[in-house]
Order: sequence, then structure tokens, then C-alpha cells
Amino acid sequence: MLGELLIPLGIAYGAVLVLVFVFQSQLVFFPGTGREVVVTPQSYGLGFETVEIRTTDGETLQAWWVPAEGARGTVLFFHGNAGNISHRLDYLRMFNRLRYSTLIVDYRGYGKSTGTPSEEGTYRDAEAAWDYLRHARLAQPRDVVIAGESLGAAVATRLAAEKSLTPAPLPSGEGRLEIPFPRRGEGHGMGEGEGRLEIPFPRMGEGHGMGEGPRAVVLFSTFTSATDLGAEVYWFLPVRLLSRIGYDNRENLKRIRAPVFIAHSRDDDIVPYAHGKRLYEAANEPKTFLEMRGGHNDGFIFTQPEWVAQLGAFLDRHAAK
Repeated sequence: MLGELLIPLGIAYGAVLVLVFVFQSQLVFFPGTGREVVVTPQSYGLGFETVEIRTTDGETLQAWWVPAEGARGTVLFFHGNAGNISHRLDYLRMFNRLRYSTLIVDYRGYGKSTGTPSEEGTYRDAEAAWDYLRHARLAQPRDVVIAGESLGAAVATRLAAEKSLTPAPLPSGEGRLEIPFPRRGEGHGMGEGEGRLEIPFPRMGEGHGMGEGPRAVVLFSTFTSATDLGAEVYWFLPVRLLSRIGYDNRENLKRIRAPVFIAHSRDDDIVPYAHGKRLYEAANEPKTFLEMRGGHNDGFIFTQPEWVAQLGAFLDRHAAK
């Protein structure tokens, strides 16, 4: 009797595992939720320019460039896994008031961008947005703040980690370059064979050869990794075995050498507060943590002037000298 019951349950469970493995991108990306671009920064009195950015694999991304008067730097902003850039106007207004120009981009498959979203695709989109800032806007890395909310924060940390790659430290002190040369035979005052010329040179210490990364990294309401969050939400499934989407913020943060600002609500009902604290522990110094209040979809930093002030103070401390 029990065996007759367990067999169909096992088959059903196995079918669920197959469906989750095959269609897991539909559990992560929601480009169809509010795909229409409903408003523009102009509705907030912000000047802006609509730009199209080409990716290395041929997709076209729609983005908005929102300049700030007397800009102190540039924010490259990545949004969450649903909606599009027209649903993030409050972030644009906040950064504008902090005197930061902003480039906000829709991932492939979102808004008016072409293509289909994927983890690797969002990383390519971020790289294309960075290249646009560097070449079309002539932004220097030291003037760019990379920011993201929720899933977009994972895109942000990956980009920041790639731009602040740190090689293994070289030992300091003196090195010697040996150059072999043939010795001439009898009659030239040297025996036959090979000689070596040693040329001393100073070795560079830690940090030399490091790529120039962003000025700072700012993260709002994000997770340690998509796999960690999925394992908590779908506790009844072997998520760590099934997952093909990583978005590993914690590992990315270990590679970032820029100052990091992390804001997370203790009341977050989608990404638990503990994720934000673990990310803060993983980040390198200098770093700042801001505790907010409110749910994942209403506890935004721009809703409280004191929270915005703390972000502004962080950006001031780490402004380019």
C-alpha cells in the first residue's frame, strides 16, 4: 500500500526536478513583468538621452544617460530581475540630487532591449555598458560608481570584480635579470662556453599590475548568491545540485578592492537580512553597512532622507581626490 503511494510521488517529484532544471531561468528572470517603458526621466524633471548600446554578441540594449549638473562622478546602475529602466526613476532622481550622472541600462530581453536574458548575457551587457561609459562618455574608472539592486547587484559585483582584478602579490626587494651570451675562444681573453650578464632591478610590491577598478560599489537589497537564496526558498528541492545560475555576490566581493556600500532592510521579505550581513562580512575594507526598514519592494533607500544622506556621506568620503 505504502509502496503504491510512494511510486507516483517519486515520479511526480522527479518530474518537478526535471522542470526546475530545464526552466530555471523562468524562475529567475521576469522580463515580461512590466515590459513596456511607461515613463521617462523627463516626468521627474530630469534631462536625459536615450542611447543604444551594442554587445559583443550582437544584442542591442536600451539605456538612459541622465547627466547631473556639476557632476561629481558617474553611476552605472543595474536594476533587479523584473520591470525595466522606467520603473527605477527614483534611483535616477536620488543620484542626480547627489550630483552624480547616471547610466541605467536594460538587460537583454528587458524593456526595449533585444535578446533573451541569461546570467552570462547580463555579464556581457554590463561589460558593454562599462565600455560605453569609457569610450562614448570618456569616463575614467576612478570616476565611476557601480551600483545595483537585488539581482542587479550581482551583475554589479561581477563587473566590479572583473575591473579590479588583483594578481598574486610580487615579493618586494631586488630582482636580477640574467642574460646569457657566448664566450669567445682563445685569443680574446675569455674561455669558450657561455657567460651570463646579471642586471639588478627593483621588484614591484603588492598591487602593481592591478587593473584600474571603479571608484566604489553600491549594493541594495541583494543576496549572497542566487543558489543560496534558491536553496532557502525551495528548501524541498536539491537546489545546489540543480542550479545552473550562480550570481555569486559573496565570491565577487572578495575580489573587489574598491570601497563597498551595502544597504539591506531587516524586514526584507524576499532576500533575508542575513544575506546582507554576510555580504558585508565578505567585503574588503573600506566598507559601510546601512540597515533599512521595509519590505523588498518598498524599503528603498530613496524613501528616507537620512538613508540617502548616509549614502551621500559614503560617496563623499571616497570621491576622487
